[in-house]
Amino acid sequence: MSKQETKVMEGMRPHLAAGEEPLVAIIAQPKGTTKAAAGAGALGAAGAAMGGGDRRAANEAAEGAGLVLASPCAVVLTRQRLLTVKIGAPIGLGLGGKVKEVLSSVPIADVAGIDVKKIAMRQNITIHVRGESVALEANAAASANELAATLASLKG
Repeated sequence: MSKQETKVMEGMRPHLAAGEEPLVAIIAQPKGTTKAAAGAGALGAAGAAMGGGDRRAANEAAEGAGLVLASPCAVVLTRQRLLTVKIGAPIGLGLGGKVKEVLSSVPIADVAGIDVKKIAMRQNITIHVRGESVALEANAAASANELAATLASLKG
């Protein structure tokens, strides 16, 4: 687990119910966010539209599932819930990324599974919840496989 993810786990404690503990956390953002940022840097306003469809689809799926996404956000798993959390911008080496607020949560029973696919220097993460497939992206070091495995063990 990265320093940023550990920081999120510690920062979550005041936001959880009595007896609820964070099991794993990742830093992520709606799929397409990186592509849009890279396009904007290279091509200006026209380039910013790159990735916009993916980002829009991720946010619409999240809304349909009762989740709210931010860029960046944390996804936190407890024995009871999967939560999305607004965080400050992670800078690196454990700096930044402070927990600001819980954006949304769903009971573990509503989460069917999590798929992780590593592509070059990033991971595509799909959370299947309430019949929706919410697409996220995270850097290659994110604990996405641990998130998926922990959910599987809770449901198994």
